[in-house]
Amino acid sequence: MQGERNPVDDTRPVLRTDAARSAPDRRGAVVAALMLAMALAALDSTIVSTAVPQIVGDLGGFSVFSWLFSGYLLAVTVTLPVYGKLSDTFGRKPVLVVGAVLFLLGSLLCAVAWNMGALIAFRIVQGLGGGALQGTVQTLAADLYPLKERPKIQAKLSTVWAVSAVAGPGVGGVLATYADWRWIFLVNLPIGAVALWLIVRFLHEPDRGTAGTRARVDWAGALAVFACGGVLLTALVQGGVAWPWLSAPSLALFAAGLALVGVVVLVERRAAEPIIPGWVWRRRTIAAVNLALGALGLLMVAPAVFLPTYAQSVLGLAPVAAGFVLSVWTLSWPVSAALSQHVYRRIGFRNTAMLGIGSAALILFAFPFLPYPGQAWQPTLLMLLLGAALGLFQLPLIIGVQSTVGWEERGTATASVLFCRQTGQTVGAAVFGAIANGVLAARLGGVGDLDSVTRALDAGTAPEATRRAIADAVHSVYLGASCAAALAFLVLLFLAPRRFPVLKEQ
Repeated sequence: MQGERNPVDDTRPVLRTDAARSAPDRRGAVVAALMLAMALAALDSTIVSTAVPQIVGDLGGFSVFSWLFSGYLLAVTVTLPVYGKLSDTFGRKPVLVVGAVLFLLGSLLCAVAWNMGALIAFRIVQGLGGGALQGTVQTLAADLYPLKERPKIQAKLSTVWAVSAVAGPGVGGVLATYADWRWIFLVNLPIGAVALWLIVRFLHEPDRGTAGTRARVDWAGALAVFACGGVLLTALVQGGVAWPWLSAPSLALFAAGLALVGVVVLVERRAAEPIIPGWVWRRRTIAAVNLALGALGLLMVAPAVFLPTYAQSVLGLAPVAAGFVLSVWTLSWPVSAALSQHVYRRIGFRNTAMLGIGSAALILFAFPFLPYPGQAWQPTLLMLLLGAALGLFQLPLIIGVQSTVGWEERGTATASVLFCRQTGQTVGAAVFGAIANGVLAARLGGVGDLDSVTRALDAGTAPEATRRAIADAVHSVYLGASCAAALAFLVLLFLAPRRFPVLKEQ
């Protein structure tokens, strides 16, 4: 490896698919397929959330409906490293095709689910496909474009996420109200079918002369990673919700998860081609980015989960207006990401990311100082600035990591950073949920948690002291998110190399 040159001075053509190399219009078709595939994964959670009342009213199972989201999240998260390694072994196309088929199969099964248990099981099938979509789309984006042009495709993918975040709740609400909740899954079928056809028709990967090594797949490691991740993430998702943190189920899951960590380490050390190779953590650049994006996942929970409650309970906004306060960060994030190339061309990947996350830390820290109850434009402005800061932080790190590895390692490296971000979100939901409930208990004399308090507010039976307690709880969560941002800044400052070791492009 070489030290990082001016990151965008390297204009050698990147290793591309045969289709892309022979005809630019074919590359455009592949990019369209990637955007459609990304839209499937991005729309999924937001479009389902608004239909929960109708789903529960039809199928029942209110006590377990949260697993519609938790089950999907678990499946996506634990399969990311597996699909990353498989894409490096077999190529991107077969993994993406299998992932799309699984996702569409899961969508079809969800549409015909007969009870909540079946729907949760089929959502997990969807998640098994969603893990392949998320990781492989990001990897293919780096395959298709040289370093100088990667911000273009990444900006397009970021825009897909932004549009999905804004449109998803509205589309889900319309379908659930005027059609049937089953259509929120059926709409995936035509979109996915078009994406699948474009991938099969236009994506042709070159033969890299590795046919003799492609059969060496660490299936034992894949199973161990899946089991370990599933147990630990279940403990984090359900702890403090389905059972107390120090209860027997919680302690048993954490103990089993730690034991499975040992199994994963043992299996991966002996594997010829491990699913999670040691170099992911031995290489300073990738390890630092993994930790930094894990902190990003952690801090993202604060606005994504708690801001709508704050907007409705403290500011007194209607649900639609509260959703707008949150959604503005999805407008500034892709714009900032697209413009980040002009910054990291001058000061490098690490310094650009530090500028972004340092700004994010200050913005998050400012939230608790908003006046009570305040005006809606105040948190809206902070969210607009936060999206711009995080766009400046995330994209340079992803592009930087992808540029330090060759084709045969890019899927694994990309999956590792996405896995850490997803894991950070899961940890953040557990940690910040505990913080919010703890502050509420302290302010209200040990009575109630965030869910019960917000229900009382919706019913109009909660006193003013409850609103102030919610404000204090959300302020505490934002302070915690600010600390997570500061931690990411310190990780980049002390662990990441000043210049990323960018490889020569072939």
